[in-house]
Amino acid sequence: MLVPIEWLKDYTTVNSSIDDFCEKMIMSGSNLETCQFFGEEIKDVIIGKIVRIENHPDADKLVICYVETGEEELTQIVTGATNVFEGAFVPVAIHGSKLPGNIKITRGTLRGIESNGMLCSMEELGFEDKVIPSQHRGGIWILNGLMADDSWKLGQDLVEVLGLKTAVVDFEITPNRPDCLCMIGMARESAATFGEKLQYPETRCEKETGSAEDYITVEIRKPELCRRYVARVVTDVVIKESPWWLQKRLMFAGMRAINNIVDITNFVMLEYGNPIHAFDIRCIEGEKIIVDTAEQGELFVSLDGSERKLNENMLLIKDASKSVAIAGVMGGQNSEIASDTSTILIEAANFNGDSIRSTSKKLSLRTEASSRFEKGIDPNLCEAAADRVCKLIEILGAGTVVGGSVDAYPAPSTMPMVQVRTARVNSVLGISILRTKMADIFESLEMRVEGDEETLKVTPPSIRQDLIEEVDFIEEIARIYGYDKLPMTLPRGNQEARKSRERQLKDLAKQTMCALGANEVQTYSFVSPKGIDFVRIAEDSWERNFVKIINPLGDENSVMRTILTPNMMEILGRNFSRNIEKVRAFEIGNTFTQNIADPEGLPDEQDSMVIATYGKDESFYTLKGMLVEMLRVFGITDIRFESESDYGVYHPGRCARIILGDVEIGIMGEVHPEVCDKYGINTKCYCSELMFDVVMNAANIEKIYKPLPKYPSTSRDIALLVTEDVQVGMLENIIKENGSDILEKIQMFDVYRGKQIGEGQKSVAFALTYRGVDKTLTDEDVTKVHNKVLAELKEKAKATLREM
Repeated sequence: MLVPIEWLKDYTTVNSSIDDFCEKMIMSGSNLETCQFFGEEIKDVIIGKIVRIENHPDADKLVICYVETGEEELTQIVTGATNVFEGAFVPVAIHGSKLPGNIKITRGTLRGIESNGMLCSMEELGFEDKVIPSQHRGGIWILNGLMADDSWKLGQDLVEVLGLKTAVVDFEITPNRPDCLCMIGMARESAATFGEKLQYPETRCEKETGSAEDYITVEIRKPELCRRYVARVVTDVVIKESPWWLQKRLMFAGMRAINNIVDITNFVMLEYGNPIHAFDIRCIEGEKIIVDTAEQGELFVSLDGSERKLNENMLLIKDASKSVAIAGVMGGQNSEIASDTSTILIEAANFNGDSIRSTSKKLSLRTEASSRFEKGIDPNLCEAAADRVCKLIEILGAGTVVGGSVDAYPAPSTMPMVQVRTARVNSVLGISILRTKMADIFESLEMRVEGDEETLKVTPPSIRQDLIEEVDFIEEIARIYGYDKLPMTLPRGNQEARKSRERQLKDLAKQTMCALGANEVQTYSFVSPKGIDFVRIAEDSWERNFVKIINPLGDENSVMRTILTPNMMEILGRNFSRNIEKVRAFEIGNTFTQNIADPEGLPDEQDSMVIATYGKDESFYTLKGMLVEMLRVFGITDIRFESESDYGVYHPGRCARIILGDVEIGIMGEVHPEVCDKYGINTKCYCSELMFDVVMNAANIEKIYKPLPKYPSTSRDIALLVTEDVQVGMLENIIKENGSDILEKIQMFDVYRGKQIGEGQKSVAFALTYRGVDKTLTDEDVTKVHNKVLAELKEKAKATLREM
């Protein structure tokens, strides 16, 4: 909300410096974005009058202007502007003057002709293009008509004469404070903050003729969508350019001046916060306004010339036979004010915010009016806003105001009284404020205060629809009293802050993976469904049970991820494309699947962990070692790896499912070459995804003291000849099951395939470590157990010993 300080002073006193004003407004809860000082960079730009124009002798597109500036001699200025004419009053930047952007003007020559300054456009004087009136665009700023009878004093400072030096504060208005989206609203905040009085603008017209009821009737057919509709009528309308004071205020507030009638409606919208619309009453058939929803598929041409297709939920303003405006959003071409309009209908209405927001969004049509209506506006503003429009029309001599109004207000809005306990206020704020001070603060915000010493019965003004509960009123006291005056205290409590078990385990996993040389990454939960296609997931797989986003920004963010692998492959592909030779990365994040039992309910949300690597010396066993070590830190050691050849992400035969007891906790393997190609990776990648929820449930990180062994160990190496289809995990399980309690450790240290063994076979070598708990083992003790292990290997795996 742009607030020109000069305009703000119309409603309240502002005696402090701009810095002090901004600081105190911030401390009272009005956050600001910026504060701009207009006109301060303009130096020695004066008013001149072009008395003669000659063609440039050596340039077809240049002319020589002889400008009267109050000096005895005319000032010669060369310009390429096409809109200059003899008798034009113009801004003149003479030799030595300065313009915004630290531009210094000096005399010079243009194609051999001396030029002693520059004629200025509005852009060159610092006005943004969006606020410049159309008649002043693309040329020199012609001042004719801005002042009555063009009573300019030549040589006067332009900034001083036009009042261009002012500060404009851009306030950040939160959605719960639509009452501050107007000048009166900000003046109310300023008055309360500085202890000043608020003065409302004059709305009563001196001369009115006839009755509005003779011109129009109003019918609200959807009172739930339109709470109030006020209509006033003005005759003998004269469409012309607005006076300078009105144009200036609109431009400083970020709006472009168009003509006097449109400018007045925009001015009042900025002043009161209630959007206003004006219709050419000739276009209102049947002398009737009807507020009703559109027909399904109805076509309507709005003021911007676009034909829009409407649905049955969109609210329209209609006459007896047609639609004339999209309520609260934009008027229609079939009722706009023209140059020959003589009688206008002024609309000041209040529409349902949700309805306006929905219409604006579906039509992709956001306007100043819709942005205000969608936040919620007080319906009691309508009458004052309509009266203010009529008053300004009377002041500017733009028409004759018809007496009275047609006011359709089915259910007048009132505000409930709320009890505010003085003891509660002081308890919450940690201060001691007298009841009288509290009452003064409430009254400065235009609240009605009753009640006794202990309880204030407070009724807020209807503009403050955010004040509902006692705590809302306590906040009002705090911000006007001054947040900076509240004592700083720490919250009281006897609870010990500690991490949850889940948080501890996640942190432990991150620390472990970082210690293993991996980098943590984070990716978005909103993904493209194409990611599942890229990693070759089967069409009937649960990984395609997406949770779809209702209003996605695009297809690439249209669903929530079911697995983390596609995101990790994007990370690897991005690093590979940037010539990163080696990557180890991991992510712990949420995954989501649609709740099949209750599709309308919340999705199933799980924690997952993905680990991936590529580069020199990285292999399947590198990744496996990282997984085993991380799980060991979690106290999980009895896992096994089972071969998998049907999961599309990984290379057949180079993939394993990770099993804990009877539960699968994850999968790992070498990424399929086709998947690597999709992500632009032409080297081997290795990846694993764990069901981290299951891992955390199985984790046991409690440390139990175990004394150092008292007795020595002994080890025996064995090399087993088995067929290719026998898995190493199966051999390890057989050894564990038959090694009794003296088998301390199993370590596979070699897998060999070659000429010295038969085709279709492999040699798997293990080192078995034996140790007794209560004695030194004899060779006989070890041999007995060792032979049993070998016998079971031969029986169950058809394994035979190979000479070492």
